[in-house]
Amino acid sequence: MLDRGILTFGGFSSGYPALHKAMDIPLPPPAAQQAIARLVVLDPDMAGILDRAGPLPWRSRSPGFPGLLQAIVAQLISNQAAAAIWGRVRAIPGALEPATLLTLPEETLRAAGLSRPKVAHARSLATAFLDGTLDAAKLALLDDAAAIKTIVSVRGLGPWTAEIYLLFALGRLDVFPAGDVALAAAAADLKRLPARPDPVALRALAGMWQPYRSLAARLLWHHWRYLTGRPAMDDMPGMPLYPTTTPAANQA
Repeated sequence: MLDRGILTFGGFSSGYPALHKAMDIPLPPPAAQQAIARLVVLDPDMAGILDRAGPLPWRSRSPGFPGLLQAIVAQLISNQAAAAIWGRVRAIPGALEPATLLTLPEETLRAAGLSRPKVAHARSLATAFLDGTLDAAKLALLDDAAAIKTIVSVRGLGPWTAEIYLLFALGRLDVFPAGDVALAAAAADLKRLPARPDPVALRALAGMWQPYRSLAARLLWHHWRYLTGRPAMDDMPGMPLYPTTTPAANQA
């Protein structure tokens, strides 16, 4: 179970926007707290993030079709844009059910803000759940590599989408979305690199954080939000604080 402890954002981070102040977000679950304790020993720079930005808020998403659809919405756009579009998609009756989404006119999904390619990807995702290519319960039982391989077999779902899903919806401890631009920027700042690392270099750098790369990613995002004042997609007004279903596996 997630620890429903309270994080009050006012007071420790002037870089955070006002919406974070007094926002209640779950604390990391015990397994994640233990992993963080080990991670900061491996890399003291990670401890500095917590010293500056305060406790790590624990964000999670619904497993299954909604969690992967949310990841599609967030591909290649800002958190603010993704949150606005996701809010409109969620408000469409039946949009979070694969069978119903397939019946929705393209114009309805385009009006919510999805690009034409993302509409196609959403429909591919829905079809994959309906024909059994993807199954939420089976994905949760696969190891990281097998789960990622299964997800990326679906049109429109690449490694970043799969890794984001494993990290936020399945709570895996050792997944690192090396293609994430914010992670690259945060790592460059934290490690005082001369330039942002490309995905290959960032994945190599992340090797030092094994077997806790998911926690390293969360801390790097935390660092970047602190530096920039940009909230996470899940922290935008109108977004649910908690997923509709708590991840059962790994709890991290």
